[in-house]
Amino acid sequence: MSYPDPLYLDGTGEISARYRPTGTTPNLLNRGGGSTDYLATTGSTHGEFGLYRITMGPRAGGPPEHFHRTISESFYVLDGTVRIHDGERWTDTEPGDFLYVPQGGLHAFRNDSPEPATMLLLFTPGAPREEYFEKVGQVSDWPEHERAEFFLRHDTYWTDPGHRYP
Repeated sequence: MSYPDPLYLDGTGEISARYRPTGTTPNLLNRGGGSTDYLATTGSTHGEFGLYRITMGPRAGGPPEHFHRTISESFYVLDGTVRIHDGERWTDTEPGDFLYVPQGGLHAFRNDSPEPATMLLLFTPGAPREEYFEKVGQVSDWPEHERAEFFLRHDTYWTDPGHRYP
């Protein structure tokens, strides 16, 4: 394996870094006391990756088993206990635990704990996950055809086709 072709060709460098201090207000407040921080979106990384900090409130649950056809997803637990499914078994994780799920890999996650939990989600290559995070909590109120189209548009395939998330 080698480095990819250069994207920056000028020899002097440029001022283009983006800083986000720890006290920045979350981009999205989720039901159940959670939040989502858009640390690096597909737009800001030119499609290379998307990085999000997800804070789940106590007993917040989470999506059931699913997979993605076009994106990989990685989980890094920062705080609390996130229950993660790797396609074979459920594991109660702790801070510092990591799971990589390649395209097609079955996975799920949830917070069943009475305490909040926080993790980083990394999607590669980048995908427009912001709309997904902003609207997924509303889909249970939508007609079935709209719900199905939403999940297909966001590369989310349930192993239980009759599932009605959330």
